[in-house]
Amino acid sequence: MGGMADDNRIVNTHQFEAWNGYEGRHWAEHQARYDALNDPANAPLLAAAALRDTDSVLDIGCGNGRLTRLAARTAARAVGVDLSAPMLERARESAAGEHLTHVTHLQADAQVHPFAPGSFDVALSRFGVMFFADPVAAFANIGRALRPEGRLAFVCPQPVTAMDQSAVFAAVAGHVTLPDFDERQETGPAAFADPARPGEVLSGAGFDTITVDPLEVVQEWGTDPADAAGFLFGWGPMRHWLREAAPESVARAHRAATDAFGAYATPEGVHLTARYWLVTATWPGTP
Repeated sequence: MGGMADDNRIVNTHQFEAWNGYEGRHWAEHQARYDALNDPANAPLLAAAALRDTDSVLDIGCGNGRLTRLAARTAARAVGVDLSAPMLERARESAAGEHLTHVTHLQADAQVHPFAPGSFDVALSRFGVMFFADPVAAFANIGRALRPEGRLAFVCPQPVTAMDQSAVFAAVAGHVTLPDFDERQETGPAAFADPARPGEVLSGAGFDTITVDPLEVVQEWGTDPADAAGFLFGWGPMRHWLREAAPESVARAHRAATDAFGAYATPEGVHLTARYWLVTATWPGTP
């Protein structure tokens, strides 16, 4: 694909660059690690979506395609859309490896892509809807892709301070400068951390019957504390935050993270509690 989108309508250029650069490559190269981290959200999300064997499903921000493939095991058709060429390549390979012939993938910006009106019964997302440049416009566009009474279900993070990982970040912040995780974000991982925000955005986009429920899961960060810290320090945002830090400070922060992860080590791996919002809504309009 040469790094070019299947659909060249890209308004979220910053995210396009990130997910086709280091960030996207890291997710693609560590597919199993990210799935281990995020898979605990799959079953509650799919249950909330209440998929049927006749459904056509759109997976927004599908990444490596794990949720798309799981949805396809029930649904008649599943389409994963994402900005990241490296991750979509991995998603296509995985779908082919699982012999899922009714799964397709599209590199596009879901905020503006001209989906066929009313062509999907369900839209899903596992941590893929927090990065829109204009979330109201994006969800309105996704809504138009749904049939009347079509369903939306997604998971997004609660505030970082509600997560066990906040203790690890606090240990790291004793040696290097990290962002203010309490600061309100219009776009980014914490864009929907305030539980009122999803309702505001979705109602503004034209959805109704909106629910926002807490979801608590256990994430696997690594086999042991050193493994977990190594994974964290290879993560794109962490590399970005530490890009100007002195190497000796980064080394101390890395050791502090390893020690902090030690509090969550079990014989089965390093397990931290994560807290999300599970959001559902209905599209009432005509396509």
